[in-house]
Amino acid sequence: MNCVRVCLLGFLLLLMPLLMSVSADEQRPPNILFLLVDDLGWMDLGVYGSQYYETPNIDALAQQSRFYTQAYASSPVCSPTRAALMTGKHPSKLKITTHFPGHKTESPRLQEPWKTDHLALGEFTLAESLKEQGYHTFFAGKWHLGGEGKLPTDQGFDINIGGFNKGSPRGGYYDPYKNPNLPNRKPGQHLTERLTEETLAFLEAPRETPFFAMLSYYAVHTPLEPGPQRYQDFLDKSGKVGNGKAYLLDELNQSRTQMNQVDAKYASMIWAVDRSVGRLLNKLNELGLADNTVIVLTSDNGGFSTRKQGDSRVTATANLPLRLGKGWVYEGGIRIPLMIRMPAQAKQQVFDTVTSSTDLYPTLASLAGARIPEGVDGTNLFTLDKDAGQAQQRTLVWHHPHYHGSGNTPSAAIRRGDWKLLEFYEDGRLELYNLARDIAEQNNQASSNPEVRDSLRQSLCNWYRNNEIEPVKPLSE
Repeated sequence: MNCVRVCLLGFLLLLMPLLMSVSADEQRPPNILFLLVDDLGWMDLGVYGSQYYETPNIDALAQQSRFYTQAYASSPVCSPTRAALMTGKHPSKLKITTHFPGHKTESPRLQEPWKTDHLALGEFTLAESLKEQGYHTFFAGKWHLGGEGKLPTDQGFDINIGGFNKGSPRGGYYDPYKNPNLPNRKPGQHLTERLTEETLAFLEAPRETPFFAMLSYYAVHTPLEPGPQRYQDFLDKSGKVGNGKAYLLDELNQSRTQMNQVDAKYASMIWAVDRSVGRLLNKLNELGLADNTVIVLTSDNGGFSTRKQGDSRVTATANLPLRLGKGWVYEGGIRIPLMIRMPAQAKQQVFDTVTSSTDLYPTLASLAGARIPEGVDGTNLFTLDKDAGQAQQRTLVWHHPHYHGSGNTPSAAIRRGDWKLLEFYEDGRLELYNLARDIAEQNNQASSNPEVRDSLRQSLCNWYRNNEIEPVKPLSE
């Protein structure tokens, strides 16, 4: 009997490390792979309705994800939304209200408020929160939140590959890149491919801790350059889609908006991103990481579809039925794709939750068990998904008090429930739309629904006051 006990004790001692390992794996927070596609419009993916672009890998990811139909960027331009993602705060509180360095218009009527040129180092970023929780943090691609001394590695990321102060690839999409944080390696290599390879190498590296990997594609931002594959295929396809009308003129806003998705260069750039996503998903499966990795895919603003009337320069995509595009607080400028694949999720869940970029910080930090600082404006998205009443009545504000190359003038918008109010500062114009019935924002009800209009206008004024938002002033003041 004693011999049996001794043998049993010895067996348990041998088994204990394995049991402890299993217990540790069960308690280990999930890995997080965050894919941010620059300028990707709400209609730019097959799963969201595109008939021209081809995105089989992203569409497959969406079929295994929490899929959001009413997700919004925190701003109609990139830097403010990126700041919101990193901090969970509204961009206006960070004094980041337009892209860096901003747009200079020829004949402004209004004096734009002061804005900073970087994300403040004092902010406790999502990367810092996850790193504090023991995560190994990695960043690759577009940063656009500050230069030297304010780079990703100054804001909580252990590794930075390709992130600097510029918002578009200075050397274009092929090596040599002219990027101080992305050494040239293979002449002619496509930028999306290179950033993907760097991310794959990070995923393959052995580690004892969970990881937070953020691949922030420079694509599909201009310059429009054919991707390394499928360009001719999309050229051949471009004549078979669309209604033949190139642009829609918006006389009220003195703008022209691309009506059809027919640009083969842009289509091949999206294809390159989709191929990248496929490679990353395959690698997670190959490494046995898929069942403990959260995957997020989203954009930083609406698709680039609109220019000022008289500006003949290229646009990239079409957002219809949404109105206008990047740079505007209409739906085309702020509504974006969003999908979140949870570990081991196999079936799509569709949510109409009205959500903003600020919500992703508390959502991901909560999944990781990480600290969420005071002052965060976002809400855990999964909490909103469970409480339709709270989600329906929350208020979202977009504050863009600047001129933009798309032709937009200083403006703001507020949404509560199905109602959305827009205010244009130059002429004081108010527009009111019911998005449940009018997603295209064509039927202005500001005059026919004065109670809703005035209520939302007062809420917007209260938001300005409560958040100490500097007003836009005439140049003469």
